[in-house]
Amino acid sequence: MHVGQRLARVRQLWRSRHALVAIPLALILAITLIDVHTPGSVILAPLLVVAPALTTAFAGPWLTGCIGALALGAQTYLASRTGLVTTNHVAQLIGLAVLSIFAVLVCLLRDRHQAELAQVRSVAEAAQLALLRPLPDRLGPLYLASSYLAAEKEACVGGDLYAVARTGSRTRVIIGDVRGKGLAAIGEAATLMGAFQEAAHQHATLPDLAGALDRSVCRYLSEFPESDEEAQEHFITALLLEIPDHSPVARVTVCGHPPPLLIRRGRVMTVAGPHTAPPLGMWELEPDADSLHAFSFLTGDTLILYTDGVVEARDSSRAFYPLQERVALFAKSRPKAFVQHVQQDLLAHARGALGDDAAILAIQRAAAPQAGLRISDLVHSDEAHAGPEQANLRPTSDQ
Repeated sequence: MHVGQRLARVRQLWRSRHALVAIPLALILAITLIDVHTPGSVILAPLLVVAPALTTAFAGPWLTGCIGALALGAQTYLASRTGLVTTNHVAQLIGLAVLSIFAVLVCLLRDRHQAELAQVRSVAEAAQLALLRPLPDRLGPLYLASSYLAAEKEACVGGDLYAVARTGSRTRVIIGDVRGKGLAAIGEAATLMGAFQEAAHQHATLPDLAGALDRSVCRYLSEFPESDEEAQEHFITALLLEIPDHSPVARVTVCGHPPPLLIRRGRVMTVAGPHTAPPLGMWELEPDADSLHAFSFLTGDTLILYTDGVVEARDSSRAFYPLQERVALFAKSRPKAFVQHVQQDLLAHARGALGDDAAILAIQRAAAPQAGLRISDLVHSDEAHAGPEQANLRPTSDQ
């Protein structure tokens, strides 16, 4: 943050505090004037304790101390005005002094905790940027947008992850969800992200890539002691996506993850192949060509990738978030606007309280494939497994 921005922020805070400090000052003045102009049987001086107590809600220790000192001065004036300081007056003065000192201590502790929280947040934000790098708006022929919502209100990093990698004339994408909690889950997510960024450039097919990522996760988990049952139960559901630049096709390998949605001309369809691979980290995966599913991905089509924190979000009646139904409402939006709409709608559905981390990616093909390329069937049996919503999703191949 630049010096000018810091000074502007300090001035803004000072102005807001300066406006609020008028409230305890007005209380001190009003109580003093009313006490002076009322009969001796009406004693309002004890009410001065309200001023320093109220100031702690918006001011720091110095301002709170000043208000406490003014209140103490006003009470001293009211006690000495008659010329007779009684034991009751002394007790009131001592009580107000003790309360003012206590209010200052509360402000000091609160400011210290706020500074510690700000430092923790800055570390969390740095960790999030290191773990989840911001996606570019445009990558090759694709428009991209993403949204990440942590279940914990003060958290920036959770168990969901996503990343993209450019390998030659194609784009590879991963989205995943760590099935675990604590530091081990974050470490597992970081391990998978690093492995993907390296392995995405080294393996020709998505099943081979899935096998390499599984081995990386298994090696990471093997470093935990056998007595750590929580770490031993960790695994990662993941989805690997590959989109060539110059072919109207996309390929996907699903490792126990929710299947993607495809938006085509306003219609929402589920992309699901007949075979899926097990989640990463459960056992050593052998590259299996059957886990690769290819489908047409045309100009203007949009793919929606998400974690189960999206579809498992519940409303007040415990109903799940109807993602496919809501996606249809925003189908004509560009990726950036689309994820913003879904994020706002999801938070409204869950009333701001998500039960799990939620991530969503929107990928739209912007550039048309090269002329002369056609969509052809790879495996006719894929159509036999396709449901009614997938009738026009045909497995395709590069030529």
